[in-house]
Amino acid sequence: MIFRYTILYVDDVAASIVFYERAFALNRSFLHGSGDYGELATGETRLAFSSSALMHQLGKYPSKANARSPVFELAFETEDVSAALQRALSAGAILVQDVREEPWGQTTSYVSDPNGYLVEICSPVQLPSPG
Repeated sequence: MIFRYTILYVDDVAASIVFYERAFALNRSFLHGSGDYGELATGETRLAFSSSALMHQLGKYPSKANARSPVFELAFETEDVSAALQRALSAGAILVQDVREEPWGQTTSYVSDPNGYLVEICSPVQLPSPG
């Protein structure tokens, strides 16, 4: 089995895709003509968006995302957290946590996307040497 995609439920799929393209330099791979579903390329796994309206048609009623009370987060890894944070903020992200050096050697920052989803911008984790 492979992990193929994560789907975020949003009110405006096209606007969400544009935000992630601008904020995190992701590339659009698909946007359905109805505007109810779209995907961004992120390597082997896709970041997808489905409209809340489509979910309601399917009998599902997702809750609104809340970055201050998240149930999960997206994480984007970069060598330059400060520059990536500034790019995200310029694209309309809302600052949750400024750039911070963590005790385990990683640099992190957090933003909320316009839909309320929590997004971590971080440096690679420095794992201990095996053995």
